[in-house]
Amino acid sequence: MQRLTIEQFRESEKLPLVVVLDDVRSMYNVGSVFRTCDAFRIEAVYLCGISATPPATEIHKTALGAEDSVAWKHFADAKEAVIALKNEGYAVYAVEQVEHSTKLHHFIPETTEKYAVVFGNEVKGVHQEVVDLCDGCLEIPQFGTKHSMNVSVTAGIVIYHFAEKLML
Repeated sequence: MQRLTIEQFRESEKLPLVVVLDDVRSMYNVGSVFRTCDAFRIEAVYLCGISATPPATEIHKTALGAEDSVAWKHFADAKEAVIALKNEGYAVYAVEQVEHSTKLHHFIPETTEKYAVVFGNEVKGVHQEVVDLCDGCLEIPQFGTKHSMNVSVTAGIVIYHFAEKLML
């Protein structure tokens, strides 16, 4: 299947996208995000606040080793991570349902930019002070009775959108 080794993955060109997890409490969600980030060769995952960090059995159970291939950092909170990313020239977007959000299908990333996307806590979403620091908010349109999706599913949809526009 022509899979990369971990070393080849680390040396390969990455999608210019950093995934930020803002107080994601479930280690299974963290692991699932790592696995999706490996699949699309994401630059890094920033684990913030109470988001668990590897090594952890629960993360490994869903990451299946992707926590070893994908670069990651821990920050005391997502605000600190967003400030660091903006200082490094990233355009940062929260994935959140807010007034004046951009529907994901209307957002076309530029090939000359570096991006970061912030995903929030399973219950409370992205902290308001983090939303306020971001360059904008992206929203996945939903048509059912619920107003949210699992954070790892949301991350998969958003990451695929960036990969489709920038890599495929």
